[in-house]
Amino acid sequence: MEDANLQRLHCSVKNYDWGLPGHVSEVARLHALNSASQLHAEDPFAELWMGTHDSGPSFLASSNRNGNGVSLKAWISENPDVLGDKVLHKWGSDLPFLFKVLSVGKALSIQAHPDKELARTLHKLHPDLYKDANHKPEMALAITSFEALCGFITLKELKGVLHTVPEIVELVGATNTNLVLQTNDQDGEEKVKPVLQAVFTDLMSACKDRVTDAVNRLKSRLLKESEVRQLTDKEQLVLQLEKQYPADVGVIAAFFLNHVKLNPGEALFLGANEPHAYLSGECVECMATSDNVVRAGLTPKHRDVQTLCSMLTYKQECQQ
Repeated sequence: MEDANLQRLHCSVKNYDWGLPGHVSEVARLHALNSASQLHAEDPFAELWMGTHDSGPSFLASSNRNGNGVSLKAWISENPDVLGDKVLHKWGSDLPFLFKVLSVGKALSIQAHPDKELARTLHKLHPDLYKDANHKPEMALAITSFEALCGFITLKELKGVLHTVPEIVELVGATNTNLVLQTNDQDGEEKVKPVLQAVFTDLMSACKDRVTDAVNRLKSRLLKESEVRQLTDKEQLVLQLEKQYPADVGVIAAFFLNHVKLNPGEALFLGANEPHAYLSGECVECMATSDNVVRAGLTPKHRDVQTLCSMLTYKQECQQ
């Protein structure tokens, strides 16, 4: 006998331009099974949402979505016992998480998700951009080979970048460069963090003309050097990002972040205020119920550079 509390859902799909084409996208395959709709093989299918968030709500399949469809949020509100006593006591009568499937065809934005305090402030000031007042810690579990940028590289690695990528030095200036080169891990987080914040903020805040010139010179140099040596993984990634987002500051910012490669079944945790960007592959995500994203690179969408650079923890790690 079918459990009366077990409900089949119709889920929302997002066709962001970074999604994989329908004929190779897991999101598209699941959406076709879920909705019985005909797919356009070349259209991008990026995300399938399962949850109650207003930006992409799920509906009960037994209801009429074209008329008076019953949303999962409304149904849970009317049947709160399905959440269990502990969830009800802690989070109230709403689903406390959002579950997604992602099919990533090209890089997502360099971004971070605010903690609860900042989320409340951003939502109050800019509700059109920041849709809710909740934080958004998230975990991504790879279902194919999956690549991402996550967290800042070590101080030692950053010094190596400044020695080998002159285009960054030209953008951030000699003062910032010398501050990094003169700083050591033994100085402690209190000294390292403001140095890293200063150099990263100056990079992300550089004017468009200077960024365009730096990215073009970086591209030319790497292509020329590729004829006489094997480029590093990060250098190859930078050239790939430049093809996707020409003249974007995020191309250069990639040098500051860890390049993570996951095998199927491996996972990545992204806490509040941690920089990251998914690059390629497919994954399932579970996060707090929120749609708050602060972006600053590799995107045609709104950029909030000042907020992103001020909110980051500047921890030099990535949790896998």
